[in-house]
Amino acid sequence: MSFWELALQNMPLLLRGLGNSLAVTAISICLGIALGLLLALTKVYGRGPLRWLAVSYIGLFRGTPLLTQLFIIYFGLSAVGIVFSPFAAAILGIGLNSAAYQAEYFRGSILAIEPGELLGARALGMSRIKTIRCIVLPQILRLVIPSWSNELIYLIKYSSLAYLIQFPELLFQTRYIASRNFRMFEMFIIAGFLYLGVVLIVSFILKKLEIRLRIPGLGVGFTRHG
Repeated sequence: MSFWELALQNMPLLLRGLGNSLAVTAISICLGIALGLLLALTKVYGRGPLRWLAVSYIGLFRGTPLLTQLFIIYFGLSAVGIVFSPFAAAILGIGLNSAAYQAEYFRGSILAIEPGELLGARALGMSRIKTIRCIVLPQILRLVIPSWSNELIYLIKYSSLAYLIQFPELLFQTRYIASRNFRMFEMFIIAGFLYLGVVLIVSFILKKLEIRLRIPGLGVGFTRHG
């Protein structure tokens, strides 16, 4: 069987796995955005125990491997009676981990806002909550797009770790097929091209969105590696 025949024959199962990977990524990124934004606002504007909790959460999830977190959620919690399906465990593990990184992206965006804008809002009689809602949030949600775009691409690739907790995403299906036909090298090449295709499409769409919503003169460049 040629390489192309191998790819066509197994493509339906691989695409099913890719769909599962994208589902985990989409839900995890939404969880990460919601929780990450809350953590960032708490870290910047919170006081006392709330700020300490936000700082501790970010430090814990950024300082421990994602794989360890997945194992604790799926295998560790089941030992004390808290059982998650592989799908739910993958979403929780990847989403909670992403939230810690996204909190720092959001925090960087908040710090990029001119302090005079916030002072002006308070001078006009706006409360702190209204200032955050009307002045801070609209800007940071645009400023964070470059870093957020990188995070989404990371999560597409990191979703492959879910195969270790028996979730049938793309890498899981690739290994399953390869174990049956002993074409390990070719199967991983095919899976690599599928990941690459999705990343290129997502990168193109997000770049267009970044250009459309860019605020001239402002920008942040925080990523997982910076």
